[in-house]
Amino acid sequence: MLRWHLQQGRQVIPKSTKPARIAENFDVFDFDLTGEQLAAIDALDTGKRGGPEPDAVTLATFGMPIPEA
Repeated sequence: MLRWHLQQGRQVIPKSTKPARIAENFDVFDFDLTGEQLAAIDALDTGKRGGPEPDAVTLATFGMPIPEA
């Protein structure tokens, strides 16, 4: 996914605390995805969210008590 974003001209800021994963994140500069590979990843977009709607998220969503106002 990092390479796909880079080839789309996007800035990518990956996050990891594991040294091995950090090294893997840098291994995206010595290859390019083919047009076919880019198209296959593009086709994964369903136009739907993978989580709750932002307006529906509250502290209760995360099991946290909501303090009285």
